[in-house]
Amino acid sequence: MSLILYNHPLASFCHKVLMALYENGTPFENRVIDLGNEESRASLARLWPLAKFPVLRDETLDSTVPETSIIIEYLDRHYPGATLLLPADPTDALNVRLWDRFFDLYVQEPMQKIVADRRRPEDAHDPQSVAEAQALLRTAYGMIEKQLGEKTWITGANLTMADCAAAPALFYAETLVPFDGSQPRLKAYYQRLLDRPSFARVLREAMPYFHFYPYQENLPAQFRPEQSHA
Repeated sequence: MSLILYNHPLASFCHKVLMALYENGTPFENRVIDLGNEESRASLARLWPLAKFPVLRDETLDSTVPETSIIIEYLDRHYPGATLLLPADPTDALNVRLWDRFFDLYVQEPMQKIVADRRRPEDAHDPQSVAEAQALLRTAYGMIEKQLGEKTWITGANLTMADCAAAPALFYAETLVPFDGSQPRLKAYYQRLLDRPSFARVLREAMPYFHFYPYQENLPAQFRPEQSHA
């Protein structure tokens, strides 16, 4: 198979690319990387010495493509499908890139800071950093609420790369800083993302790994691991 995605089913940035692949039914080999396994990690580091996933390997074009937004743009250009994830119009494309970066930088990153703090030893927690990350998420939620207006997806009527960024970012962020009553559009948008078949598939495949998530008790009920795995 031409395309190989090096990834992990629990990783939110991997979910972003998996959603894009599933959205267009793009054939690929799903190669799961265990960073705790020396051989598995080395197979990723040979392609991308930073050893961060996801990384896409295209054997046909002899290309190694890191970074989620670049991977999705690469797929849109070389393996396009029915869903155009980056609009052809330059102005529309710029708006999609803006909101793609927004979700990566202002939802994904603070979410990951909070989760990382939970994993630290008891004497290494940083309450101030967590509080700042929580505040940033609340600000981001308000901006998303305003941006949505009457739109179906974050930039308009069509699902794009920005929505692929939004889905996993909001899925995990909501377990840390729940949406509130002032965000009805955000709540409805989040439900549309959960219902989208491409993202629903991503979450189904991640379910066997959710018992590793430190805030598993806050996951939506249908994705919560069995009590025996807790």
